[in-house]
Amino acid sequence: MKLHRLHQGWHDSWAGRLRQQGGELELLHRSMGFAALGMVTLVPLLIVVAAAVPFRHHGFGQWVVDGMGLSARPAEAVQKLFSAPRKVLSATSAFSVLALALFGLSFAASVETAYLKIWELPSSPWHSQWRRAVWLAALTAYLFVEAQTGSFLRHGWIDAILRAGAAVLFGFLFFWWGQRFLLGGQIPWPALLPGAVATMLGLVGLRAFSSLVFSPLIITNAVTYGAVGTVLIVQCYLIGVGFVVVGGALFGRHVHESRGQALSG
Repeated sequence: MKLHRLHQGWHDSWAGRLRQQGGELELLHRSMGFAALGMVTLVPLLIVVAAAVPFRHHGFGQWVVDGMGLSARPAEAVQKLFSAPRKVLSATSAFSVLALALFGLSFAASVETAYLKIWELPSSPWHSQWRRAVWLAALTAYLFVEAQTGSFLRHGWIDAILRAGAAVLFGFLFFWWGQRFLLGGQIPWPALLPGAVATMLGLVGLRAFSSLVFSPLIITNAVTYGAVGTVLIVQCYLIGVGFVVVGGALFGRHVHESRGQALSG
């Protein structure tokens, strides 16, 4: 009987409800889908953008290096793997552009669906595809600009602090706006604020974890499996990013509802 009461108490608690909804949302499954679609979307997209600009050429590889907090040797392996070919623009075909667009819209749709399920909202109509396209373009611009800043702010601890602060600020603003935009403005800004904060805190924590765990694994896996080993570690990191993006929004909703219940009580 006592064990039953403990189990019921856990089930009715804030953490228990959060865990239950995470299971109903299939959080791990969605994170793996996020990683798979993110890999086939963001890698070619950022490589093409990096090849098109007339200045620096830091795309997906630089973003991974910064996001994972990689040291010199792992960073070199990732940069080499995701470096842009010299003739990437001339070699881009109409079919590859079409495939990239389809994968990109599917990637944005997966994030949108997760947000809708978190807030228990109906599916978006077919003509909302433009929102996904705009969100994907904003995500690409945010990641690309973040990667480029690493080329200019790498000359001391002051630059490092400025860059870290800018990355956190712009990341917070993007995820705050991104939730509101993909949800079609159905949820007010204050309700989405905790989710944006939780997402950025989760990404900061994931970076610290990656620098301690994934960074040495890239070296060992590269020696054992070659480029495939590096891809596997990057894919694991993207699964973590997906878990944080979806889980942060879910956590934010529970924080918002708990705060509302406390105020009403």
